[in-house]
Amino acid sequence: MSARVLVVDDVLPNVKLLAAKLTREYFDVVTANSGPEALERIRSHAPDIVLLDVMMPGMDGFEVCEKIRSDPATMHIPVVMVTALSDVSDRVRGLQAGADDFLTKPVNDVALFARVRSLVRLKMMMDEWRLRESTSGQLGMLVSTDSMQNQSAEGARVLVVEDSAIDLDKLTETLGRDRALVKTAESCAAGLELALAEEFELVVISLTLMREDGLRLCSQLRSQERTRQVPILLLADEADMDRVAKGLELGANDYLIKPIDRNELLARTRTQVRRKRYQDRLRANYEQSLSLALTDSLTGLFNRRYLSAHLPRLLDRGGGNNKPVAALLFDIDHFKVVNDSWGHGVGDEVLKDVANRASRNLRNFDLVARLGGEEFVVIMPDTDLAQASMVAERLRRRIADEPFKVSAPVGEIQVTVSMGVAVADGRPGPDGRPETGDSLLRRADMALYQAKRAGRNLVICDQDAEAAMPGSDAAPNPQTA
Repeated sequence: MSARVLVVDDVLPNVKLLAAKLTREYFDVVTANSGPEALERIRSHAPDIVLLDVMMPGMDGFEVCEKIRSDPATMHIPVVMVTALSDVSDRVRGLQAGADDFLTKPVNDVALFARVRSLVRLKMMMDEWRLRESTSGQLGMLVSTDSMQNQSAEGARVLVVEDSAIDLDKLTETLGRDRALVKTAESCAAGLELALAEEFELVVISLTLMREDGLRLCSQLRSQERTRQVPILLLADEADMDRVAKGLELGANDYLIKPIDRNELLARTRTQVRRKRYQDRLRANYEQSLSLALTDSLTGLFNRRYLSAHLPRLLDRGGGNNKPVAALLFDIDHFKVVNDSWGHGVGDEVLKDVANRASRNLRNFDLVARLGGEEFVVIMPDTDLAQASMVAERLRRRIADEPFKVSAPVGEIQVTVSMGVAVADGRPGPDGRPETGDSLLRRADMALYQAKRAGRNLVICDQDAEAAMPGSDAAPNPQTA
């Protein structure tokens, strides 16, 4: 996953060292040597994450972080403080200032890269929700949500999975200061059962369980729809940073090193609960704002009207950040034969199943819309042509390889789709003008046309449209497709 990282430190060798490490991991690195310069870089370069030194002359890192959090335009950018300070009180102060994490120099590379990738994934998801909120607001359908910092963290529903009686008592007593409603489990199986049965705003998982692997529970929570968005806080020993890094890759949101400091525990749990509540409010307001004017009543996907409002904003954001936006345009092969052979009821079943398969096989911040009839479009932010082509081919196979179950006497039928792929990379088009939503979809449509001419059940990229040839997959039987 690529991302733009702002490295802020007044010591030039520190900046060069971090920049070199991040560049080797294919991050786009921007640097600053002071607090004011960092704020200017944030405004001009729109980083995805900030690695911020604390001990700087003039404006220190705590003040910079507070300014980032107080500005509505920058408050959602993740901030990781990187410093030689190791006292718990300094970490707590940084977290209270709004930092997402606090890494001590010399930085553990494994922990650093895992943390950066974890926070960037979170930011991408939050950016998409905020952009959708903004799009709905443009249509006059949504009241803006308060900031994350304004969310209360009291009375949170917390699940703690820990088999140490001493640590469990300390956790329960400390979380009680915020009137948290704490449920406990001493095993992963019991924890998973509770998590699937009840609603929680935070799950705390110990990686020092005597007979079980807490990372397995982390993976299970992320694989279940009900618990996929619940924040996870890991508890680990100092020597267990490799497993912490693996946990962050699996989807954990934060970690705390034992022995547990009560103030740091409260600071980290408050951050996660506030973010969860903010995200829940974004989602609830967004869902409430949707109406038949913006969604397709049959499939539940977005419709052309919403796409027309959302896509230009997505292109503007991608162009400003020099990040590509991909469009996958596809329609169902020989769909008229389905309606003519089995009736429009079966045709509707096929449309809904195609929509479900598309939605299930994409990222949660990708957009899927039905343009009308049997034509669909997928919009994928931060996705280049190679990635988009790979996703399109995978989706084509997901549809073609598994028969569609229908209510007609035949029981099931084969369905295939043809796809055209185009990518806006932020550069002007051949006419010198910026890419528009219409021009991007027009290029994808030309590629789709070539896929149909080449035999259907194919993926064609707009750059290859002229050379499109039938692939190895056989064209679908018009009587069954």
